[in-house]
Amino acid sequence: MSAPDSLSDRSDTPRFGLPIRRGDTGNAVRDLHRRLGAVGFPDTGDPDCFDDHTEKALREFQATRRLVEDGICARQTWAALVDADHRLGDRMIYLRSPMTRGDDVTDLQQRLGRLGFDTGWLDGIFGPDTEAALRDFQHNQGLTPDGVAGRKTIAALDRLAGRRSGDKTVAEVREHELLRTHAGVDGLRLVIGEAGGLPAIVSALARRLRHDGAEVLTLHHPDLSEQARAANGWDGNAYLGLTLAPTDQQISYFEIEGFTSHGGRTLAHGCARALDGLFDEAVVAAGMRLPILRETRMPAVWCRLGPATQVIEQSASVVNALRSAVTAWCVDPPDEG
Repeated sequence: MSAPDSLSDRSDTPRFGLPIRRGDTGNAVRDLHRRLGAVGFPDTGDPDCFDDHTEKALREFQATRRLVEDGICARQTWAALVDADHRLGDRMIYLRSPMTRGDDVTDLQQRLGRLGFDTGWLDGIFGPDTEAALRDFQHNQGLTPDGVAGRKTIAALDRLAGRRSGDKTVAEVREHELLRTHAGVDGLRLVIGEAGGLPAIVSALARRLRHDGAEVLTLHHPDLSEQARAANGWDGNAYLGLTLAPTDQQISYFEIEGFTSHGGRTLAHGCARALDGLFDEAVVAAGMRLPILRETRMPAVWCRLGPATQVIEQSASVVNALRSAVTAWCVDPPDEG
């Protein structure tokens, strides 16, 4: 099959180095301005310079995408810009290598899930589960079940817009059932990851939870997509990620319009409560669409903790607080939200 169109060949890897930030100039900034304009944020100032206008537009984009609003275009913001460039119907979508990803794939997964077709996790990646769900839908609608989201298939989805097979998508129902049937720490397959700076806390937390009966995989890798792939390959039940953050301390769970990971939300709020009072600034829980939360096919939380001196000084208390939060979450599985 030939490539559907030029959009399919756009890479989520930039041609220029990341991060891109205030004061930068040149081709990287021009490319950033073009992408911001394409997704509805055209007021970026001097096209050759990352200035106040660029930072303001980038922060606004980050806010709409539920990303960390730091005004810096690093890997996660760049990936979100690439994803946002696609709308369902702009291109044909089918299983390919590397797998197609984007907002149009997320939209397709949500539409199929509302109709009762199981696409797996809402990760915005067109993989084998999404292809199988699409073929089932096409067969159900009397279309050629070729696994390609083309014009006729999207027209059929449009005709069924607004219909649902139930109150929740298949992904939401599956997550609740998996958690409901696995109450308790014993045997829990927990992935704990960090992107640098907190290996001692991760190791200590893993030891404590293994002592409680959990199976724990620890990941120390700066590439969070690699962490997500490792967590998925290990078939974990939950993911807990930690990183140091000088500002915007927060515990995040996966949420987009039309979908919330209720398991992730409950764990995030539990972690926030357990950490309350340890730092000068309160740590709050919030729904976000960070790639590490989206790509891990399980309830996941991402903990941005800081400042660094306080986290290190309070390391024993941080370990105890997170252990308590995970234990409580396992003993009392989240409801359906």
